[in-house]
Amino acid sequence: MRQIKTAAMVINAKSRKGQALFEQARDIVRDFPFPVECHAVERPEKLDEIVLAALAKKPDILILGGGDGTISGLVDHLVHSDCALGVLPLGTANSFARTLGIPLDLPGALDVIRTGQLKRIDLGMIDKDYYANCAAIGISPQIAESVPHNLKKYLGRAGYLSWAVWQYVKFRPFTLIVDDGTDVTRMRVVEVRISNGRFHGGTELVEEAELDSGEIIVQAVRGGVKRNLLWSWFASATKLEARHATLMHFTGKTLKVDTLPRLPISIDGEVLAHTPVTARVAAGVIEVAVPVEDAGV
Repeated sequence: MRQIKTAAMVINAKSRKGQALFEQARDIVRDFPFPVECHAVERPEKLDEIVLAALAKKPDILILGGGDGTISGLVDHLVHSDCALGVLPLGTANSFARTLGIPLDLPGALDVIRTGQLKRIDLGMIDKDYYANCAAIGISPQIAESVPHNLKKYLGRAGYLSWAVWQYVKFRPFTLIVDDGTDVTRMRVVEVRISNGRFHGGTELVEEAELDSGEIIVQAVRGGVKRNLLWSWFASATKLEARHATLMHFTGKTLKVDTLPRLPISIDGEVLAHTPVTARVAAGVIEVAVPVEDAGV
């Protein structure tokens, strides 16, 4: 790991755990062998401004604390920069941290930043927007668009899953259209994951995805009945061999994705796009702190 001499830490205090853990994080980094400038941000609309101000001081690493949406929304500022990323998983699912092998407890995650090493990784892109881990079409954006904020904040994954059950009742399968530049494929599906990382919703669903593969993966859960979605999630969570039977994968550097009807896309938990889109990989555009034993992620 190249020597870190200065760091900035920005924590989204509106994330589910952010307010409670900011003071603890600040106490821990006081013992780091390099200075860490700390910021707790209680107004999400100020995150960009504060991150840019922190980056203007040229830290060697920017430590971001929040959920997947927070990290994905800010990672654009680090692309092709000399500043590495440190991840504090303070959200609900923490899929990006899981993909990186980062501990989900605060002391463990901070220890990775202090003692780990830097790994150059890819980011995904939806049109011109960079993202960290996974974009989804189907029930995930339906949930993300409608879930009450306080439900996630105070009840965490249990509250999120309860809301998901309610949205499942209203969910309908749809048609996916993928153009890989050679062939155009159409099929009935119940979910689509446009993945840079393996985890989605806190569960390992796209096992083929690697953060340094130089490719993006579109994973489709096939079927015209929505119970296929429940089966796919269950089979993937329990690692049943039969999980592969309902899945189809498209891999490449650039893939055009459309649906019938046109649908919203959640990007690391935040609804930020609608079909049709072009999905791309941005290969090796950031460095991130990872555990030494998982440096090959």
